[in-house]
Amino acid sequence: MNELKQIYQEKVVPSMMDKFEYKSVMEVPKVEKVIINMGVGDAVQNSKLLDNAIEELTLIAGQKPVVTRAKKSIAGFRLREGMPIGTKVTLRGERMYEFLQKLIRVALPRVRDFRGISNKAFDGRGNYTLGVKEQLIFPEINYDKVNKVRGMDIAIVTTSNTDEEARELLTQLGMPFQK
Repeated sequence: MNELKQIYQEKVVPSMMDKFEYKSVMEVPKVEKVIINMGVGDAVQNSKLLDNAIEELTLIAGQKPVVTRAKKSIAGFRLREGMPIGTKVTLRGERMYEFLQKLIRVALPRVRDFRGISNKAFDGRGNYTLGVKEQLIFPEINYDKVNKVRGMDIAIVTTSNTDEEARELLTQLGMPFQK
């Protein structure tokens, strides 16, 4: 069993039941899924870049991503509806816990001048989104094979109803929030 999942069951559930006075274990919020999105706007001119992004996201997530396509045509960006412009992957279960553990313990500490992640990136319904400026912070990415530094969005979807519950859940899982 994954270390983070074990921490959730042994430490997070009992402490959250005390703090928020839940009557049942099933009321305790949990992480439902993690969505990693990588926009590749350059794919309009060069479709090879999209293949590289897919390869990198597969290494990071351990799962094959889906190609996302443009919903609207935008003449200024030379973009037509249906053109591939990004890639995303949704992680659940074991893979999700493995990715979260890698993000918290390995990737985030490798960010330059890291002082913790923002407290303000909650959406009001208990979900958290953070942006990563470069994919190089993940240990699977070989620096020499990277042709372009790309960022990504990581959305952590929880079953909690409020931001306060979600913040407590993520803090106890080890997410390094700013003081």
